[in-house]
Amino acid sequence: MIEDLIRQYGYAAVAAGAFAEGETVLLFAGYGAQRGWLQWPLVVAVAAVAATLGDQLFFFLGHSFGPQILARFPRLQAHMPRVQSMLERNASWAIVSVRFLYGMRIAGPVLIGMAGVAPWRFVLFNAIGAALWAPLITGMGWFFGASIAEVAARLQMGEEIVLAVVVAAGFGVWMVRRLRRR
Repeated sequence: MIEDLIRQYGYAAVAAGAFAEGETVLLFAGYGAQRGWLQWPLVVAVAAVAATLGDQLFFFLGHSFGPQILARFPRLQAHMPRVQSMLERNASWAIVSVRFLYGMRIAGPVLIGMAGVAPWRFVLFNAIGAALWAPLITGMGWFFGASIAEVAARLQMGEEIVLAVVVAAGFGVWMVRRLRRR
Protein backbone atom coordinates (compact mmCIF):
# COMPACT_ATOMS: atom_id res chain seq x y z
CA MET A 1 0.00 0.00 0.00
CA ILE A 2 2.76 2.48 0.91
CA GLU A 3 4.66 1.39 -2.17
CA ASP A 4 1.61 2.19 -4.33
CA LEU A 5 1.26 5.63 -2.75
CA ILE A 6 4.92 6.36 -3.39
CA ARG A 7 4.63 5.21 -7.00
CA GLN A 8 1.51 7.33 -7.52
CA TYR A 9 2.42 10.51 -5.64
CA GLY A 10 6.20 10.27 -5.21
CA TYR A 11 7.17 12.70 -7.95
CA ALA A 12 4.58 15.25 -6.80
CA ALA A 13 5.97 14.95 -3.27
CA VAL A 14 9.50 15.44 -4.61
CA ALA A 15 8.38 18.55 -6.50
CA ALA A 16 6.57 20.03 -3.49
CA GLY A 17 9.39 19.18 -1.10
CA ALA A 18 12.19 20.44 -3.34
CA PHE A 19 10.28 23.66 -4.04
CA ALA A 20 10.57 24.57 -0.36
CA GLU A 21 13.24 22.82 1.71
CA GLY A 22 13.49 19.41 0.15
CA GLU A 23 16.33 17.48 1.77
CA THR A 24 14.18 15.06 3.77
CA VAL A 25 11.77 14.39 0.91
CA LEU A 26 14.67 13.93 -1.48
CA LEU A 27 16.45 11.50 0.84
CA PHE A 28 13.28 9.41 1.02
CA ALA A 29 12.84 9.68 -2.77
CA GLY A 30 16.40 8.42 -3.24
CA TYR A 31 15.55 5.50 -0.99
CA GLY A 32 12.37 4.93 -3.04
CA ALA A 33 14.43 4.95 -6.23
CA GLN A 34 16.83 2.42 -4.74
CA ARG A 35 13.86 0.18 -3.90
CA GLY A 36 12.57 0.51 -7.49
CA TRP A 37 9.47 2.52 -6.58
CA LEU A 38 10.68 5.66 -8.39
CA GLN A 39 13.12 6.28 -11.22
CA TRP A 40 16.35 7.91 -10.01
CA PRO A 41 16.90 10.16 -13.07
CA LEU A 42 13.33 11.41 -12.92
CA VAL A 43 13.59 12.10 -9.17
CA VAL A 44 16.76 14.14 -9.80
CA ALA A 45 15.21 16.05 -12.71
CA VAL A 46 11.99 16.87 -10.84
CA ALA A 47 13.94 17.93 -7.75
CA ALA A 48 16.36 20.14 -9.71
CA VAL A 49 13.58 21.93 -11.58
CA ALA A 50 11.37 22.38 -8.51
CA ALA A 51 14.28 23.57 -6.35
CA THR A 52 15.32 26.06 -9.03
CA LEU A 53 11.77 27.41 -9.34
CA GLY A 54 11.32 27.63 -5.58
CA ASP A 55 14.53 29.54 -5.06
CA GLN A 56 13.68 31.82 -7.99
CA LEU A 57 10.39 32.67 -6.29
CA PHE A 58 12.13 33.40 -2.97
CA PHE A 59 14.79 35.48 -4.75
CA PHE A 60 12.20 37.62 -6.53
CA LEU A 61 10.21 38.01 -3.32
CA GLY A 62 13.35 39.32 -1.62
CA HIS A 63 14.22 41.45 -4.64
CA SER A 64 10.74 43.01 -4.82
CA PHE A 65 9.53 43.00 -1.21
CA GLY A 66 12.71 42.87 0.89
CA PRO A 67 11.87 45.55 3.48
CA GLN A 68 8.32 44.24 3.96
CA ILE A 69 9.63 40.69 4.42
CA LEU A 70 12.16 41.88 7.01
CA ALA A 71 9.41 43.75 8.85
CA ARG A 72 7.27 40.59 8.87
CA PHE A 73 10.16 38.22 9.72
CA PRO A 74 12.73 40.19 11.75
CA ARG A 75 14.79 37.06 12.54
CA LEU A 76 15.75 37.01 8.86
CA GLN A 77 17.84 40.12 9.45
CA ALA A 78 20.25 38.10 11.60
CA HIS A 79 21.31 36.08 8.52
CA MET A 80 21.98 39.14 6.35
CA PRO A 81 25.62 39.72 7.46
CA ARG A 82 26.50 36.09 6.68
CA VAL A 83 24.92 36.27 3.22
CA GLN A 84 26.45 39.68 2.52
CA SER A 85 29.89 38.38 3.48
CA MET A 86 29.48 35.36 1.19
CA LEU A 87 28.36 37.59 -1.68
CA GLU A 88 31.33 39.92 -1.22
CA ARG A 89 33.82 37.05 -1.34
CA ASN A 90 32.34 35.33 -4.40
CA ALA A 91 28.75 36.01 -5.41
CA SER A 92 28.53 33.15 -7.90
CA TRP A 93 29.80 30.59 -5.39
CA ALA A 94 27.50 32.04 -2.70
CA ILE A 95 24.46 31.52 -4.92
CA VAL A 96 25.46 27.93 -5.71
CA SER A 97 26.32 27.02 -2.13
CA VAL A 98 23.52 28.71 -0.19
CA ARG A 99 21.19 25.77 -0.82
CA PHE A 100 23.66 23.50 0.98
CA LEU A 101 23.74 25.63 4.14
CA TYR A 102 21.45 24.48 6.92
CA GLY A 103 18.76 27.03 7.70
CA MET A 104 19.50 29.09 4.59
CA ARG A 105 17.56 27.23 1.91
CA ILE A 106 14.67 29.74 1.91
CA ALA A 107 16.26 32.65 3.74
CA GLY A 108 19.33 32.64 1.46
CA PRO A 109 17.54 33.39 -1.82
CA VAL A 110 15.35 36.02 -0.13
CA LEU A 111 18.40 37.76 1.31
CA ILE A 112 20.36 37.43 -1.94
CA GLY A 113 17.43 39.07 -3.72
CA MET A 114 17.53 41.89 -1.17
CA ALA A 115 21.29 42.30 -1.61
CA GLY A 116 20.93 43.55 -5.17
CA VAL A 117 22.33 40.55 -7.06
CA ALA A 118 21.43 40.74 -10.74
CA PRO A 119 18.48 38.46 -11.54
CA TRP A 120 20.27 36.85 -14.54
CA ARG A 121 23.20 35.94 -12.29
CA PHE A 122 20.90 34.36 -9.71
CA VAL A 123 18.98 32.40 -12.38
CA LEU A 124 22.18 30.95 -13.83
CA PHE A 125 23.99 30.03 -10.61
CA ASN A 126 20.82 28.92 -8.85
CA ALA A 127 20.22 26.40 -11.65
CA ILE A 128 23.82 25.19 -11.32
CA GLY A 129 23.36 24.79 -7.56
CA ALA A 130 20.14 22.84 -8.04
CA ALA A 131 21.81 20.63 -10.67
CA LEU A 132 24.49 19.75 -8.11
CA TRP A 133 22.19 19.51 -5.08
CA ALA A 134 19.50 17.21 -6.55
CA PRO A 135 21.72 14.24 -7.50
CA LEU A 136 23.83 14.62 -4.36
CA ILE A 137 20.91 14.45 -1.92
CA THR A 138 19.05 11.83 -3.99
CA GLY A 139 22.25 9.79 -4.14
CA MET A 140 22.58 9.97 -0.36
CA GLY A 141 19.06 8.56 -0.08
CA TRP A 142 19.91 5.86 -2.62
CA PHE A 143 23.04 4.78 -0.75
CA PHE A 144 21.20 4.95 2.57
CA GLY A 145 18.62 2.59 1.09
CA ALA A 146 21.31 0.26 -0.20
CA SER A 147 22.99 0.29 3.22
CA ILE A 148 19.69 -0.47 4.95
CA ALA A 149 19.12 -3.39 2.57
CA GLU A 150 22.61 -4.72 3.30
CA VAL A 151 22.15 -4.32 7.06
CA ALA A 152 18.76 -6.03 6.83
CA ALA A 153 20.33 -8.93 4.91
CA ARG A 154 23.06 -9.22 7.52
CA LEU A 155 20.50 -9.02 10.31
CA GLN A 156 18.50 -11.74 8.63
CA MET A 157 21.63 -13.87 8.42
CA GLY A 158 22.31 -12.99 12.07
CA GLU A 159 18.74 -13.92 12.96
CA GLU A 160 19.24 -17.27 11.27
CA ILE A 161 22.45 -17.83 13.25
CA VAL A 162 20.71 -16.84 16.49
CA LEU A 163 17.82 -19.15 15.61
CA ALA A 164 20.26 -22.01 14.96
CA VAL A 165 22.03 -21.32 18.29
CA VAL A 166 18.69 -21.22 20.14
CA VAL A 167 17.56 -24.46 18.48
CA ALA A 168 20.93 -26.10 19.24
CA ALA A 169 20.81 -24.85 22.86
CA GLY A 170 17.23 -26.08 23.18
CA PHE A 171 18.21 -29.43 21.76
CA GLY A 172 21.22 -29.55 24.13
CA VAL A 173 19.03 -28.78 27.16
CA TRP A 174 16.53 -31.41 26.05
CA MET A 175 19.32 -33.98 25.65
CA VAL A 176 20.85 -33.16 29.07
CA ARG A 177 17.46 -33.50 30.76
CA ARG A 178 16.76 -36.72 28.97
CA LEU A 179 20.13 -38.16 29.98
CA ARG A 180 19.59 -37.11 33.61
CA ARG A 181 16.26 -38.87 33.73
CA ARG A 182 17.92 -42.14 32.80
